[in-house]
Amino acid sequence: MKRILWILAVVIGIFSFSAFGLVKPSSAKAQIAILDLNGNEVSRLVDGNSIRLRINLNEATSQPARVVFALDRPGYVVAGCTVLAGEKSCQSEPFRSQGWFWGPTSTASAVHTLLASLGGAPLEASATIEVAPRPVVLVHGFLSNYQAWANYLGPQGYLAGLGIPAYAIGDGQVPGVLNTGDMTAPTRRTNTIAQNAAVLQEYISGVKRQTGAEMVDLLGHSMGGMISRYYIDRLMGDNSLSAGGRDVAQLIMLGTPHLGSDCANLPVALGWYLPAALEIRSSYARQILNPQIYRHKGVPFFELAGVPILEPVGSPCTSVPSDIVVSLDSATGVPVELSKIAFMHTELNTSAEAFDQFVKPLLQKRPADFADVADPQAPTPDLGELLQFSRIYTGKVPVGGSQDLTINIEAGVGVASFALFDTNGTLDVTVIGASGNVIALDPVKNGLRKIEDPATLVNLGYGFNQPKPGSWHVVLKATDRTPAAGAEYALTAKFIGGSVLHANIDKVLPQVGEPVQLSASLTLNGAPLAIQSAEALVRAPDGSTQTVALTASGDSFTSSWNPQAAGLYGIDLHVTASSPDGIPVDRTAFLTVEAQPETGSPGISSTLLLGSLAFLVVAAGVVGLVIVVVIARLFFRKQHS
Repeated sequence: MKRILWILAVVIGIFSFSAFGLVKPSSAKAQIAILDLNGNEVSRLVDGNSIRLRINLNEATSQPARVVFALDRPGYVVAGCTVLAGEKSCQSEPFRSQGWFWGPTSTASAVHTLLASLGGAPLEASATIEVAPRPVVLVHGFLSNYQAWANYLGPQGYLAGLGIPAYAIGDGQVPGVLNTGDMTAPTRRTNTIAQNAAVLQEYISGVKRQTGAEMVDLLGHSMGGMISRYYIDRLMGDNSLSAGGRDVAQLIMLGTPHLGSDCANLPVALGWYLPAALEIRSSYARQILNPQIYRHKGVPFFELAGVPILEPVGSPCTSVPSDIVVSLDSATGVPVELSKIAFMHTELNTSAEAFDQFVKPLLQKRPADFADVADPQAPTPDLGELLQFSRIYTGKVPVGGSQDLTINIEAGVGVASFALFDTNGTLDVTVIGASGNVIALDPVKNGLRKIEDPATLVNLGYGFNQPKPGSWHVVLKATDRTPAAGAEYALTAKFIGGSVLHANIDKVLPQVGEPVQLSASLTLNGAPLAIQSAEALVRAPDGSTQTVALTASGDSFTSSWNPQAAGLYGIDLHVTASSPDGIPVDRTAFLTVEAQPETGSPGISSTLLLGSLAFLVVAAGVVGLVIVVVIARLFFRKQHS
């Protein structure tokens, strides 16, 4: 019996030592060092900065032994390393200190303690580290500025309540101002998404220099999420811990239209806020942006979608559910971790509830909550199922005047919704149904929505279920609030049911001068409906327009068009027909083409090229500018040779 007990003791001893080497008793002493990537010992850092941990033992181990580092409490492991036989120290692989400001709990703490164990036994070793919170960079959307984040900024702002530094691009804390449109100068050219992403890159660099942070969180509202995605894909470094590597911990988006928004067609029809408004167009997002801008580089994407509108009658220019500008389908058009809330588009970046329920928990993520995200596959360019719209009526109502617009609704239309864009918000609207009676618009029955913020792309929306077929009239009348110059407007109707327009272009990234084939056909209840006329209004990058007539080719109407300059083109393809009961039919599809300046590298748009050139200028200053000039001269010499 004694022999058996002796053998059992030996086995237990072998097991205890063989797995981890010589295990020091709990009284074993050691020192923990916290190192930056240059090997310098540090006692303070910014949440997310990259570090290594090193253990120094008093005695060498006789066998390889595993060291585990924990944050604040045993078991909350953040790193590890192996001390080789005969050695007294080891050093962990570099890693990011994401979430360290919050530690194992979601309570902010500026000081944390690192502990260590050797072979599972605790060491008499610890090190304290001061951790500053990771800054948040706020990226506003279309037709906006940094003041869109007023509730997040300042000593009483949402982020100050968490102790987090808040930086809203354009606020002057560091250089960088986005140009997504100015409502006081609607015809002034905006930046492209690529150009705004280069500005964002400059701004992030300034925040990093000012705070010592290596990583930031990006919080983008609406188009700000698209700009942020572009930055991550094209301008941010790869998912490495090097100085030029990834510098975004997470991208948090509020109402970003990843598949675009057809509400953008209204300002485009006026020639306003270009090219930004065109880049929000659904066809641009689906066919040009997303197939090229899709990489995460390890960054997790989070999206809060507003879904207060559930009935089609209340959504004038998107599918439902929607926040009136962005549909749920669009919000989930790229891989994101989704949350939903019943708020309108302009409430998402102002609401305390949206912050508390969605943004705040993400900013308070603990170290264990962070995980890199793999890149999805590049999506295939796809127009998706076109929403059906009438033509867009545009014009100006003079002081004391009015405009009477006729919208024809054929039999079979189950829902007709109307969208008005009037940045002054000074026009009175009267709707006269096909019966000739004035219809009092009701928020419940007609989904009537009045929006004061022109950044929503629509100022007034209303609709009708089972509208009576025939000619409807919308009368726009000036009021005593209408400015002396009059009020410009754009109005369209969205139909569910009735005739369906099928439109297509054979290439979305043609070379300058390369023919682009346009085609259109119309069906009713799945059967062809004869088109009476078809034309395309083409809006060039310089704002000029031309009309291209389409001619009959079987059941379709087709034409060829050649872009004459590089840049973004809007193509509004409009057809007319007559329903079997004689009611006029008109439908419009809103398409986008980006003409490329040179041959080679198919599938890389000129917008992306401009973004890369802008990055060179920002990053390399005069040297970058010289390089760009040389490249441009060689390019134009090649083009004209």
